[in-house]
Amino acid sequence: MSSSNSHFMHIDAFIPAEMAELAEEVGVKKTNLPRGIMFLLAVLAGAFIALGAIFSTTVTAGMAGQLPFGVVKLLGGLTFCLGLILVVVAGAELFTGNNLRVMALASGKITVNQLLVSWIIVFVGNFVGSVATALFILASCQYMHGNGSVGLNALTIATGKCQLAFFQAFTLGILCNALVCLAVWLCYSARSTTDKILSILFPITAFVAAGFEHSVANMYFIPVGIFIKSYAPATFWEAVGKSSLDYGALNWNNFLLGNLLPVTLGNIFGGAAMVGLVYWYIYRRKTA
Repeated sequence: MSSSNSHFMHIDAFIPAEMAELAEEVGVKKTNLPRGIMFLLAVLAGAFIALGAIFSTTVTAGMAGQLPFGVVKLLGGLTFCLGLILVVVAGAELFTGNNLRVMALASGKITVNQLLVSWIIVFVGNFVGSVATALFILASCQYMHGNGSVGLNALTIATGKCQLAFFQAFTLGILCNALVCLAVWLCYSARSTTDKILSILFPITAFVAAGFEHSVANMYFIPVGIFIKSYAPATFWEAVGKSSLDYGALNWNNFLLGNLLPVTLGNIFGGAAMVGLVYWYIYRRKTA
């Protein structure tokens, strides 16, 4: 085989041990970002995830009963991938993916205080970006598209999330962020943008299709439902044949305490413990 052909066939992805070292290095670098920059990057990430949610909500609007359940969920998952692709490729700070920073903590390269402060800043920034995007959707009346079917889909999604039991939301959060952090982990093997996008597609599609719960996505999904319920005009309710009274479970208390709290706790356990610390133990424990 010629040298040119040999070079063409060379597999140049990072191997898991190298991925673990890179994950630690990235964790240290991100944790030490100036707080103002970290917050702005977190706002962007919240908006990016919200854009993926908007894409998913719009594409799946009106599909219930028209296509098999699994097909609808598959399409919703594929379109939602836009969010993490934007975060990873464009550059932003996402709370759920940042759970992998525990690898740097376990190796003693950052402190508990540094980790917690960075998580809080990113979480708040994600919330701001997500809710601001929901307000833009309300102001633009995008939810009125499809004769109101987009808004109706948003209300259905948000209501379902607000009706989850605490422990159910917690466990769905664990499963979700295990897949999200695996997607980010796979991206550490990548040397190209194409590699990163392909690494993201299947884990993220899987978590959405399976109905798992993502805290940052819910920072958009539920507030936009609350905003539509509270401020949509009478023409919207006439178009969809519903009333705001049909969505009694959709309120801030059920969002913040009934969903966001348990889902966030589950996300931390699923991402930090089940992915980050497991791979740290396998590949970095002896080095530390």
